[in-house]
Parts: sequence; C-alpha cells; structure tokens
Amino acid sequence: MSSKVRLLTLVVIFLVLVSGCFSPPATARVTRVIDGDTIIIEGGYRVRYIGIDTPETYPEVEAFGIEAWQANRSLVEGKEVRLEKDVSETDKYDRLLRYVYVGDIFVNAELVRQGLARARAYPPDTMYQDSLEEMEAEARGAGRGMWAK
Repeated sequence: MSSKVRLLTLVVIFLVLVSGCFSPPATARVTRVIDGDTIIIEGGYRVRYIGIDTPETYPEVEAFGIEAWQANRSLVEGKEVRLEKDVSETDKYDRLLRYVYVGDIFVNAELVRQGLARARAYPPDTMYQDSLEEMEAEARGAGRGMWAK
C-alpha cells in the first residue's frame, strides 16, 4: 500500500472516530435539573423536554414552577436517562430536544400526568403529542397539580 493511500485511510478513520465523539449521547447521567422541563446531562449538554411546558422558576417563579422542578429532580437527578430524538436536534437556544426516560418511566408524560406540565406541540416534534394531550385532559379532569380546583 502506498504512503498516500495509507495516509488517506488514516485520515478517514480519524474523521469517523472524531465525528462520533461529538454526537449527543442516547443515554447519559443527569448532572443538574434546571427546571421542570430542562436538564443538563454528562458532557454539559442542555436537554429540553419535547412536547411539554412547565411553569417557570426563572426569572420569576410561576405557580407550580417549584413543584414541577422538584418533581423533575425526583424523577431524573443523578440518574441514567435514555434520550429519544424526534425530528429536530436542537432548539433556538442550542438545547437538545428529547423525550426522556428513566427505566420504563416516560418523564415528559409523567410530569403531564401529575398535573405539573401542559402538553404543548412544537412542530415538527410531535411524535407523542396526542398521548400527551390525553394525559393533560385526564390530569385536568382529576384536578391534579396545577389543575386543582
């Protein structure tokens, strides 16, 4: 094999390896919970949950914002999570957009089920939107969380 072919082969192998190093992980440990629908995972990636919106904790604390943040912490903080992509990779703030799972728990849906998140469609990422909207209707009907009378 000529030295040019060998060099080209090494460059291709290097590029393949390096490109894989920078792709977001499919599973990762949660290092910080920002609020009810945003976390930071290993590698410093910020992850925004797809299909839901929780009350804010910053710059002002909205009703049920603290409860949503605490519930999210209880579900994911320090745990290994599985991240599922829909259509978009990131949002305009460069956060990864993902459906998040801890074991068999679909975290996005669990927050809606508890009445601590609203189902919110952000097209084109709408794979589970019908299910999330059904869960919101159920939480509203049962008066859970922010839907309490």
